[in-house]
Amino acid sequence: MRGTGPEGHGPVRYGPAPPADGLPVLPGLAAVLAAAAGRADGEPVGGGPALLDAACGYWERRGLATGADRVVAGPGAPALLLALTAALGGDVLVPRPCAAWWGPYARLLGRPVFHVPTPAECGGVPDPYALLETVRRVRAEGGDPRLLVLSVADDPTATVAPPEVLHEAVEAAAAEGLHLISDETWRDTLHAPQDTVLVSPAEMLPDRVTVVSDLAGALLPSGWPAAVARLPDTATGDDLHARVLDVLTALDARVAAPVAAAAAFALTEPEPVTARVESAVRLHARVAAAVHGAVVAVGGLALPPRAGRHVYADLGPLREPLAARGVGDAQDLEDFLTARLGMPAPGGHRFGDDLGALRVRLCTGPLLGGTDAQRTECLTSPSPLELPHVERALIHLRSVLDDLRDDAQRREPPR
Repeated sequence: MRGTGPEGHGPVRYGPAPPADGLPVLPGLAAVLAAAAGRADGEPVGGGPALLDAACGYWERRGLATGADRVVAGPGAPALLLALTAALGGDVLVPRPCAAWWGPYARLLGRPVFHVPTPAECGGVPDPYALLETVRRVRAEGGDPRLLVLSVADDPTATVAPPEVLHEAVEAAAAEGLHLISDETWRDTLHAPQDTVLVSPAEMLPDRVTVVSDLAGALLPSGWPAAVARLPDTATGDDLHARVLDVLTALDARVAAPVAAAAAFALTEPEPVTARVESAVRLHARVAAAVHGAVVAVGGLALPPRAGRHVYADLGPLREPLAARGVGDAQDLEDFLTARLGMPAPGGHRFGDDLGALRVRLCTGPLLGGTDAQRTECLTSPSPLELPHVERALIHLRSVLDDLRDDAQRREPPR
């Protein structure tokens, strides 16, 4: 893998950031944060009572009964994943592809990370047979696999794992004695919640699943880092809770007090927050559908986006015209599209995919405009795709992709 290049895209082993919503801060949230800005005392490591109680209510509304002694808060999901990985020990398994931030925290601790292929119909969860094969191979080679990280609503693929697919993966993990961390950051961004069944692994295997949710997925701005984790209600969960708090204390990894106040408010899901979430999800779903359509129209491949603010595109069918433009792998594709689209377009290698595969994550946030006024207009418009600035952005995206399709057609031999 390549390191830092002249374009400043950073080492492959880090980043990119999760897809941001690109929208102005909800005024009610800003008011809560501002009101707490005068607090001189800090939030306790692991979260104060108001934040933990709000997290319990959030999960209970989703069918997961939770006690405050089973919840830990931290300044973003990466801090919680680092603490959990340190506390659980052993080698780590993740799907291929997976969220870009999962692997670095295991490697930071010196833990091997093993990628497991995903089933054809979705990303985020491992193929059960590939998982069993990987675990047994790693053990045969002297490894110690203990932890599987997965996501039902996935970054980067924007898919939602069907319950039956998830159940097979969870059963395979349980058979091998693995602990599961379910990253549910994107569970509240389902594009068609009435038509999409999302089941948490914690409902299937409550004794061996820790749920992590970064509130930047739906409830807070990405610049206000806060996340919560729900640990199993078992003796093992007791021990894990204590060890995670030890790690967070050693790092002094606590949620900033004003952010904690805003997080607690958001987790109670008052009407202004739920209304904003619904509007934002509806907006990003429309834009994601348009991006998906643009990719498919030129012969690219992509699973239809079901959650989040992104599309994971495979431009392998356009390899020949891309090669003519100097694009031979995912890093080249990232550089090429980032320059031409004028927005970040991280290659699939950032997510653990093969460097040689021409895959890329395209996010919807940068297509909503460059000013708060434009982005607010997107939220309030009944037809956001017809707004001039959104229409221009989508036309530009289609134009860049159409150029590749046209090149491919010109290279076809005459019949």
